[in-house]
Amino acid sequence: MARASKKAARSRAAPKLAKVGRGELLTLIDFVRYGVSRFIEARLAFAHGTTDPVAEAAFLVCEALHLHPEQFEVFANARVTAAEGNTVLDLIHKRVTTRKPAAYLVNKIYMRGLPFYVDERVIVPRSFIGELLESHFGGEGEAGSLIDDPTAVERVLDLCTGSGCLAILAAHHFPNAAVDAIDISKGALEVAARNVGEHGLDERISLHRGDLFAPLGEARYDLIITNPPYVDAEGMAALPPECRAEPKLAFDGGADGLDVVRRILRDAPDHLTPGGGLICEIGRGRELVDEAFPELPLLWLDTEESAGEVFWIAAADLG
Repeated sequence: MARASKKAARSRAAPKLAKVGRGELLTLIDFVRYGVSRFIEARLAFAHGTTDPVAEAAFLVCEALHLHPEQFEVFANARVTAAEGNTVLDLIHKRVTTRKPAAYLVNKIYMRGLPFYVDERVIVPRSFIGELLESHFGGEGEAGSLIDDPTAVERVLDLCTGSGCLAILAAHHFPNAAVDAIDISKGALEVAARNVGEHGLDERISLHRGDLFAPLGEARYDLIITNPPYVDAEGMAALPPECRAEPKLAFDGGADGLDVVRRILRDAPDHLTPGGGLICEIGRGRELVDEAFPELPLLWLDTEESAGEVFWIAAADLG
């Protein structure tokens, strides 16, 4: 009786691939469709590198099969083996039952096509700043460029670095820059160190533990990038289960969400070169920021999927 109960429990705990090769789930696209149906049924939230159930299911299928997301279309109609299918179904089952972000289930996320290791010690990266580095910090003379010559940038600071992804993207985009990356969390810096090492950037990116600018002394930078905690008290109370799986420290911006942003704007002038500037992600708090800092000529930047969630301000305008 006990053996039968254990067998039944194991059966409930993990889904099994049914009738592979007999007309049910055969191809990659079949498994994506199945995942989408389960995700919609479970009313999951999508805000961790994918924005909808189709992209999320495709991401998990590709990771289970060791494919880059850009390879999905090439293999969409390829057959999946029974063992591979069970791996995919197990990931779909875990995503639905645990409500953890998919990135935690596979310990990976992609930003601008580059892979990064992630786990529960860091927030899952989904900053718009990576795209803005490419679109607004281009070559000399490009329309909308905030820094004309990326090769002239000598020092970059990434505040609240988390997994280190923005520091790494900045190192790629500014090939001659030394990058400092700061976080208050020891665990986050351990993840960041792994990513920096895997991308071969140990000699260009220095990691520091501390509270914002505290570890820097009098160092100055041509560019400061930051995606700080900016969720207000009301937003913290309404976070979906997926976000509650992430470190609270990475979200909580105080009562109005601006506690950390105020400190950054206050102290940034002491750490910028005369021709430098600050780029800061603030989510959907533009109205609050504009009201709190009416004297600052903030330039709000748009991306393909966002409007007015990131601002830029030049060092000269910070005063």
